[in-house]
Amino acid sequence: MTPGSAEPPEPPDHRPRHHPRRRTLRGRGYFKRLGPGLVTGAADDDPSGIGTYSQVGAAYGVSLLWSMPVVGVMAAAVQETAARLGLQTGVGLSTLIRRHLGRRVLVVCVVLVAIANTFNIAADLAAMGAAIRLEIPLPETVLTIALALGMVVLELLVPYHRYSRVLRVLALSLGAYIVVLFTVNADWSAVAHGFLNVHIPSNRGALAALLAVFGTTVSPYLFFWQASEEIEETGEIAEDDHEAPTDNQLTAMRVDVVGGMASAVVIASAIMISTAFTLHTHGLTTIATADQAAAALEPLAGSFAQLIFTLGIVGLGLLAVPVLAGSTGYAVAEAIGRPEGLSRHFREARGFYLIITTSMVVGLGLDLLGLNPIRSLFYAAILNGITAPPLVFVMWLLARNSDVLGDRRSGPFSSILLLGTVVGSLALPIAYLLWS
Repeated sequence: MTPGSAEPPEPPDHRPRHHPRRRTLRGRGYFKRLGPGLVTGAADDDPSGIGTYSQVGAAYGVSLLWSMPVVGVMAAAVQETAARLGLQTGVGLSTLIRRHLGRRVLVVCVVLVAIANTFNIAADLAAMGAAIRLEIPLPETVLTIALALGMVVLELLVPYHRYSRVLRVLALSLGAYIVVLFTVNADWSAVAHGFLNVHIPSNRGALAALLAVFGTTVSPYLFFWQASEEIEETGEIAEDDHEAPTDNQLTAMRVDVVGGMASAVVIASAIMISTAFTLHTHGLTTIATADQAAAALEPLAGSFAQLIFTLGIVGLGLLAVPVLAGSTGYAVAEAIGRPEGLSRHFREARGFYLIITTSMVVGLGLDLLGLNPIRSLFYAAILNGITAPPLVFVMWLLARNSDVLGDRRSGPFSSILLLGTVVGSLALPIAYLLWS
């Protein structure tokens, strides 16, 4: 380093690693070895996702179903790239951006993801408070504050990857939307037509819906989360001693990522179809309250519909909000060269956990300003859709750079998928903003 240089030396990266190394696809207990990809898929169907897919199904029926497999492929391509960057290099996205694209690009990326994450946290917290109020007659503000404080305490005292295993059980409540498909009078020919009839919406409202679907599925916070989680494994490792992944490990990672995103797309499609044939067909095209959103489950659960809806929103919120805050923590802590990692104790990564706490407190502050709990979920998805394009483009640049990934850099197929995601994700917000 030259005298007077502003670039500080990077501290050795001795990070605790919690995720078991995936060495092979075969062998007993393989699915127990899967991790970040499946958590990403579950977090992708967070309260913002449930709210967005419900609103789109209620407003437009099955006409936008075609977007789910299309956006699902895009999301899988982006998450595979993020995972490959983490596995191959042993460092997170912020570190890679700083090293190869410069600090100015890094600042833009970190600011974008921090803003989107904070508003997403606010929307998720508000929705969780509104959902709990369906079962517990207390003020939403009190419930939202209690949830935020409880999650901060859990983040600080209990390793996230320990209690997230319990929360995944609550996420199974989303399977109720799949069961609903067999209890309502669904027009399956219309569903098939919805999947196959790819078209560009002809009005601004439908464009906003499509942008929200993209934003809640290809979510910027998951990029940073996926890359960082792939390199946290059991034990201690210095960056200089990082081992490049084997072919089997890369294949296992891809199964993990694609499996997680596929499950997210299946659930999202089920939510859209369920709301299309329970709410849309009965004239409820705008979801403004939690009980209206829960009504999609009434054909299956009857009087228990609100309880099942509450379990799904709260369980996935408790799973996803720490991912959102953790993503901000990873991005900012790496950007300023501080120790980070959810498997570290607070005393080992104070800055990282203070960033997470600040992100959640600011999100809570936005809630106290009076956000509409359900509509804010939809707006958070739109914000994600607007902030995603530059971040995906940055990942495309990194993944094509042989100095970053060597012989693991993206090939033609992966590059085309990523570039297509960039073009598609840019076209949506531009068309939406320019629509008169």
